[in-house]
Amino acid sequence: MHLLKSTAHDHPIASEITPPDVYQQRRRWMQTLAAGAAGAAASALPWQAQAQTPRPGKLAALAGDKSAVPGAQVMDKLTPYADITSYNNYYEFGTDKADPARTAGSLKTRPWTVAIEGEVRKPGIWDLDALLKLAPMEERIYRLRCVEGWSMVIPWVGYSLAELIKRVEPTGNAKFVQFVTLANKAQMPGLSSGSLDWPYVEGLRMDEAMHPLTLLAFGLYGEVLPNQSGAPVRAVLPWKYGFKSGKSIVKIRFVEKQPKTSWESANAQEYGFYSNVNPKVDHPRWSQATERRIGEDGLFAKKRPTLMFNGYEAQVGQLYAGMDLKKLY
Repeated sequence: MHLLKSTAHDHPIASEITPPDVYQQRRRWMQTLAAGAAGAAASALPWQAQAQTPRPGKLAALAGDKSAVPGAQVMDKLTPYADITSYNNYYEFGTDKADPARTAGSLKTRPWTVAIEGEVRKPGIWDLDALLKLAPMEERIYRLRCVEGWSMVIPWVGYSLAELIKRVEPTGNAKFVQFVTLANKAQMPGLSSGSLDWPYVEGLRMDEAMHPLTLLAFGLYGEVLPNQSGAPVRAVLPWKYGFKSGKSIVKIRFVEKQPKTSWESANAQEYGFYSNVNPKVDHPRWSQATERRIGEDGLFAKKRPTLMFNGYEAQVGQLYAGMDLKKLY
């Protein structure tokens, strides 16, 4: 089954995971793209006109077994592609939710490498193409919950981060994994704002990083990741608030001591290291008890209750057994 679209393959799996009307519209877009594919790899699809970002290079389609990871598919209604790609938190391209879609066209995703550093037996530089071929791709439908109180349901494409971790062979001293996002002032206009110390860094405990739900993502909705969504490679942690999922990753470091994250450095009172979705622990400025689903709930619609661990408690709750999650937030 083919999950990342190319003009040379049919993709029957898409109709099984996507509402029929959305799927048929997407196929029409692909047919339009195919008609002008020769010499037009950077042309925009209709839903990209608003974003003003060029279409990235194509990726080879790979097969994956979605049933291998319990909890990887949720039955919630998918958030429309246009909403996913036009309402984003990506401060490197601006602090307003609409800024990344407007300005991220300056991001150059080829060539791209990810450095593996620290407590591993096989450090080195991974080219993007090598990462794409490392393991079979899967399409996983995950909820995404952001700390401001909004949520989405996104069909990501990638594979478990554990696949890469096993290849680089962490030593016994590797207790945490740190992710470093690209920080390039020429490509990222938001870096001049001084809103955070750059580059943006995030971190996980090793068992969190190795959990099968932790995704190394290269696409969404069967398409290559758009720039504003963290192209060309990002992490996705569905049980944590969205800012934990590092975007446009250029370094993955394996370290012995808990790394300081960007938001901890900026305001440790509001943003803890774990950042698990917890409706019982409010952010000082926002309640976490309820949420607004982007693209579905109108301004006056009743908010939905937020689920513990964003609905993934059965899969990840054991990682935090015995921990005080009000103190270790």
